[in-house]
This record gives sequence, C-alpha cells and structure tokens, in this order.
Amino acid sequence: MTLEELRTQALTLDLASRAALARDLLQSLDQPSEQEILGLALDEAQRRQAEVRSGRVQMLPGDEVMDRLAKAVG
Repeated sequence: MTLEELRTQALTLDLASRAALARDLLQSLDQPSEQEILGLALDEAQRRQAEVRSGRVQMLPGDEVMDRLAKAVG
C-alpha cells in the first residue's frame, strides 16, 4: 500500500477513528525505536562527512571550538 492509498483510506474513517489514529501516529513520533535513532544518526554523520569532503565546511580543532564557545558564552 502506498502512502497516498493509506491517506485516502484513513480520510474515510469517522472523526473519532481519525482522531485516535492521529494521536497514535503523533505518539509514535515521540518514541523512536533504537534502530530509527541509529538510522537518523548515521544519516546525519553521512551528511556532515559529505559537507567536509566537498569543502562546503571546514573542520576546526577541538581546542579552537572550545575557545570560541567559551568566548560566546562569556
């Protein structure tokens, strides 16, 4: 079943059923599984690695980052 088919079917539900489904879907977003968390972390790491490799961003030494942070925070 495609997302569009699921959406179309869900919209045929009565109000109470749609509300219950919406509540369940929202709750599922608040509680990602460990596998989902690992997948998101991997995606972010790959995105950052691509930015560094492309030259879009430059890495900074850790001590420089900490110095900048200390100055920004005061």
